Amino acid sequence: MSHTPAESTESPDSAAASFRSEVTVELVKHSAADSDVLWAARVSTAGEQSLEELQKDPERSKGLINYLMRDRHGSPFEHNSMTFFISAPIFVFREFMRHRVGWSYNEESGRYRQLEPVFYVPGESRKLIQQGRPGKYVFVEGTPEQHELTSRVMEDSYRRAYEAYQEMLAAGVAREVARSVLPVGLFSSMYATCNARSLMHFLGLRTQHEQAKVPSFPQREIEMVGEQMEAHWAELMPLTYGAFNANGRIAP
Repeated sequence: MSHTPAESTESPDSAAASFRSEVTVELVKHSAADSDVLWAARVSTAGEQSLEELQKDPERSKGLINYLMRDRHGSPFEHNSMTFFISAPIFVFREFMRHRVGWSYNEESGRYRQLEPVFYVPGESRKLIQQGRPGKYVFVEGTPEQHELTSRVMEDSYRRAYEAYQEMLAAGVAREVARSVLPVGLFSSMYATCNARSLMHFLGLRTQHEQAKVPSFPQREIEMVGEQMEAHWAELMPLTYGAFNANGRIAP
């Protein structure tokens, strides 16, 4: 999110580090409904009369939406908007921002504010062990000892990094310089705005699903974000969402 640059005279506090294993996604605002797809599609044959679709029951046009999805007529799915507020580790956002078409982002800035000591530690359900070669591998459960080691080492590293960050801030080093010692497991926050077509492309790559025709192998943490965004979208555009799943979860 955007912040206005400002000089700060406060000294960094000694807040204790906190650790999280969950990401959060909030639907901030939206203009998204199945009817948006219908009038956008029918303008090609009905011209100005396509505006009448706004007053019709979208259920009547379930077949049209499925046709558009199946035959990959994608532009009618772009006439809508969803804005999410996402809190996740920095390494998730670095992957997220590889999605550029149909997306807008604003992330909190380590230049303009002191970053909070909130860090990511995998939960017990997070698979830790990678087996196989690149491009053909799977993740399997870790042992209790491996989970304990992962949590302990990560937490110790995070604390040392944040102490170094505070030390530099207290000595007058600029925030944009001091932040360099902080790890990618630090939580950040951002607004992300997209349309249904760009979200479908994201979900096709960043989530695993039994109805997907093309397999995907996302990192679990970005998949956690995708799952929450998908749940919000499914409520807003149920017919479009149903057609997406029925046609193999491939973006049109």
